[in-house]
Amino acid sequence: MRTAVVIEDDADIRFLLEATLGQAGFAVHAAGNGTAGVELVRAHQPLVTTLDISLPDIDGFEVARRIRTFSSTYLVMLTGRAEEIDTLLGLDAGADDYVTKPFRPRELRARIEAMLRRPRTLAAPSTTSPAVAASPDAAGPQAGTTAGSPSSAGREAKRDGTSPVRTPNRVLEHGGLRLDVDARIVELDGAPVHLTRSEFDLLAALLAAPNRVVSKNELVRRLWGEDYSTGAEVAGADRRTVEVHVANLRRKLGEDASSPRFIETVRGVGYRLTPAR
Repeated sequence: MRTAVVIEDDADIRFLLEATLGQAGFAVHAAGNGTAGVELVRAHQPLVTTLDISLPDIDGFEVARRIRTFSSTYLVMLTGRAEEIDTLLGLDAGADDYVTKPFRPRELRARIEAMLRRPRTLAAPSTTSPAVAASPDAAGPQAGTTAGSPSSAGREAKRDGTSPVRTPNRVLEHGGLRLDVDARIVELDGAPVHLTRSEFDLLAALLAAPNRVVSKNELVRRLWGEDYSTGAEVAGADRRTVEVHVANLRRKLGEDASSPRFIETVRGVGYRLTPAR
């Protein structure tokens, strides 16, 4: 049975999360504070962890940072804070997704199942190479597939004037940046770059589409394909989350926003690689 850890101080929400994850087939372990939550993750090495930001002892950002020193669990932050800075801090601390309260249990389940279809590390970060590495932990498409159904992705691409993103299973390089799709390793000028899974997937999508604009909608489908596999309209909140991921990615690549080395913003549409230099 798949294992999950819930770190939430509100007893009612904790019970709801336990029930939601239990119905999704998880054996659930719950904690009411950050310290106990970190120890539950250490003891059970869960596939998924949900984490509240406002905890009675240490905040969720610090909990996430501690968890990331020894675990590659899929980490979903749940919080009543909707400000962009909080989202950025959560993703920077190591969260894979960020969901604001109140949330719908079915939506949370869909987001978690979408995450599980992405490759992930088999070992904890402390035992892997410095660069980001990931391998399948749950059944799902490999990095070379496009999120969402081909028909919905095609309709979205046609509407935005861009092409669907498909990542081939190979090494992608651009101006000193090297990304190994199969090994899930990123290097910049020969040095490893530590990226979250979402940042890796976004960078792979851009590197796989040289000389083309990749729309924000297509990048949303890349990360949360299941939510949009029927061709549903992309939510504005998910587009903003992509913007936060890209901003964080740029920071880790040492990008200068006024003169980007790798990622250009195409206003009103999305992103593209800078011309080769």
